[in-house]
Amino acid sequence: MERYLRNIAIKEIGPSGQERICAARVLICGCGGLGAGVISTLAAAGVGHIGLVDNDVIEESNFNRQFIHKTEDIGKLKVLSAKARIKEINPEILVDTFAMRLDETNYRDVVKDYDVIVDCFDSYRSKFLLNEISVKTDKPLVHGGVSEFSGQVTVVVPHKTPCLKCLFPEADLEVEIPKGNISPVVNLVASIEALEALKLISGIVSPLQQGHLLTIDALKMAFRLLKINPSDQCELCS
Repeated sequence: MERYLRNIAIKEIGPSGQERICAARVLICGCGGLGAGVISTLAAAGVGHIGLVDNDVIEESNFNRQFIHKTEDIGKLKVLSAKARIKEINPEILVDTFAMRLDETNYRDVVKDYDVIVDCFDSYRSKFLLNEISVKTDKPLVHGGVSEFSGQVTVVVPHKTPCLKCLFPEADLEVEIPKGNISPVVNLVASIEALEALKLISGIVSPLQQGHLLTIDALKMAFRLLKINPSDQCELCS
């Protein structure tokens, strides 16, 4: 455990918490900007089994924020590049890759073996699909989103906290998220997502696990923690 001595030195984690981290199985959905930060951070922290979901390939326009990929990997599947990066950080971590588009027909075999799902997708439709998967499979979901200088993070604990449909019941899933992203803001949101995943694994209670939504305006450096109650009108989780 020498690799993780600085983790263990934190009283809220300690040896038992690190053992839980090393035994955890986390599914990271999306190996792009948010995924890059979450993947590298959870690997460094010692999450013992990581699943990667992404059907995309690496393009040159990715590199301003997707730092786990290399220039020579252009055209390769992101899940394979991300796996290689994890193995560079820690060869002992087990990695599953799913080079596929997750949908309503194939998710069960993918998510069944994981403890926590982390949302690093970049479309509303994919994010709300993960929300539905979380509620239906009773697996906690760490949700994050980023656009330009704005970001948000929350944790969906099925049947205990609001789900995304409670928060955004009228969301238009066909609307395109603006594609402008700058690395520091993406990394900020990804770091918070990774921290929330580690809190879930370690048993550390967080406001985001208790029905709060964190919103970030990085241009003004303003953070707001909003209390959201579950909706008894939610067609998914009520």
